[in-house]
Amino acid sequence: MSDAPSLAIRLFGTDEPVTPLRILRAGALTAELDTGNLRHIRYAGIEIIRAISFIVRDKNWGTYNPVISDLVVDERADGFTVTYKALALDDNQAFRYAARIEGFADGRLSFSAEGSAENAFLTNRTGFVVLHPIAGVSGHPVTIEHVDGSIVESRFPDIINPIQPMMDLRALTHEAAPGLKVTCRMEGDTYEMEDQRNWTDASYKTYVRPLALPWPYTLPPGERIEQAVRLTVTGALPAAVSGSDTGKVTLGDRIGTVPPLGLGLDPSEIADTIAKRDLLQRVGAKVLVGYYDPSLGHDGTTLVGIVDAARALDTEPWLEAVVQSVDGFEAEVAALGKTVAAMGSPFPTVLLSPLPDLKCTLPGSVWPPAPPPRAFFEAARKAFPNARIGGGMFSLFTEMNRKRPPVDLIDLVSFTTTAMLHAGDDISVTETLETLPSVALSASAIAGDKPYAVGPSAMGMRMNPYGEAPFPNPGNIRQAINFNDPRQRGLLGAAWALGFFARFAAGGAATITLGGTTGAFGLVAVKHAWPQPYFDEAGGVFPMFHVLRGMARLAGKPLLKVTTPDTIEAIAAETGDGVELWLANRTGEEQSVALPGVPRDLFLLDADSFVAAAQDPNALDTLTKPFDDRTLVLTSYAVTRLRLS
Repeated sequence: MSDAPSLAIRLFGTDEPVTPLRILRAGALTAELDTGNLRHIRYAGIEIIRAISFIVRDKNWGTYNPVISDLVVDERADGFTVTYKALALDDNQAFRYAARIEGFADGRLSFSAEGSAENAFLTNRTGFVVLHPIAGVSGHPVTIEHVDGSIVESRFPDIINPIQPMMDLRALTHEAAPGLKVTCRMEGDTYEMEDQRNWTDASYKTYVRPLALPWPYTLPPGERIEQAVRLTVTGALPAAVSGSDTGKVTLGDRIGTVPPLGLGLDPSEIADTIAKRDLLQRVGAKVLVGYYDPSLGHDGTTLVGIVDAARALDTEPWLEAVVQSVDGFEAEVAALGKTVAAMGSPFPTVLLSPLPDLKCTLPGSVWPPAPPPRAFFEAARKAFPNARIGGGMFSLFTEMNRKRPPVDLIDLVSFTTTAMLHAGDDISVTETLETLPSVALSASAIAGDKPYAVGPSAMGMRMNPYGEAPFPNPGNIRQAINFNDPRQRGLLGAAWALGFFARFAAGGAATITLGGTTGAFGLVAVKHAWPQPYFDEAGGVFPMFHVLRGMARLAGKPLLKVTTPDTIEAIAAETGDGVELWLANRTGEEQSVALPGVPRDLFLLDADSFVAAAQDPNALDTLTKPFDDRTLVLTSYAVTRLRLS
């Protein structure tokens, strides 16, 4: 271990320090204090609200990390009080505010804030955001109080709502557990809700300032903002839940077939991908999705490079092509078809998107000029008569859900995701896995009898539909809207990748394209403009390399239902000599699990094996050891493969 990087590098790919969460207690009420905001608010151990935050965002939807001062935390037997001052600023503007949080043993909680801009402050949102959890909430009843005082009975959406499911809000009341009701009252402005599962956030988000109003908008200097969120809990405490199955992993019936793995390819990575062909071939991906956008300078040489890279990796090349023209789209699509035909039609699957669809159009806004969807895909069918035609969105599931393709004219529905649009901390990133079953259910509903494909997806963002571009992140930090995120290179990234693949496999995805080859979303270390601690000096492969290699090996195998504790991600498949079970600890805390049988061997990817795995692309085989215990302890973000006879 003397040559190993720091534990933080092994886990997260960065030495950026993280302030530990502080648990606030008031009787049965608890909340986690996180940089001035609250998350995981619980009553008698039951999560009643996922988060309450006062946030300040810039014109690109980037969230400021405020400088907090004068923080005072007063904890008493019957409650707690937190006060602080905060400053959100950049080189051009600044907003100051003061906050007060109070919790009481009877279940009441109040979070208020007031502040003003020091100069003209351009923002897309400044104010409170409240997150309701999805577990035990999706599809369940909610009582809505509107700003005019009217009361309406409704339900939280089950299928992901593409627009705001609730508007003009003053208060929401839901049942967090049988007999336990929670009322969330929001003051100081008009609030509305969006279904954050659209972006793979595991929550319903109620936020200040309706999206139908102009954005970005300017806060005049000196004009005060005063807002508050107040919670009340009523009803009896729920009965204690038996812990007999805590930590238990169980296997169930067949639920499908493990889909093939794909990798994404940005044209800037073609040369490095071919140079690293010996390593990348070992992953065993079946598909390489090449991105083609003439507005970025891509041309015929780019198309040839995508095919060459796919052949070097022994994968099937897919084309992901952006069409620039609005009025002349038919001629542009036809010309691309002729170019590809002259190459010998090497792309069995062609995904197409108009350029305007790479950017978001918020609900209530006017859609920008774009080719008519039906005419667009009719032109695609003519231009690529022998290819499977795919449509959807190259940006995010959100946009595909808002502007759905004409499914009857295409063969495949596709979309991508990111794990860090709204928040970049470790907990929020891993919690995105909770919402993937809802995304899968909603994608299947949109696709109907057509298959759907996911990706190229990663934790980081390859494009930003809501601003100019993702953040380049030269400081190698955790933040929302990162292009290159450090956790891609850490054990957290590997655990997240297993959960991502497992959940979409169970959700019926036809192909799962996860990550890339050598770039920001890659699996193999190559020097780039951004720092890659340890790997810049030592080279090698990232932990995710071994996980995706394992997933690729399972392609076509019968997929089994797996039930696990909430902290564990899992996938299991029948092989010729038994069952292969993969488990991942998606938390920073040690987890103990009871296995469904006695395994014959174990591959363990953890902090202790990090260096050996980084320097051995065959670690999936060479680090496998005999193991026959019925209990397994997984350290922070550890991933394991167990083979059971």
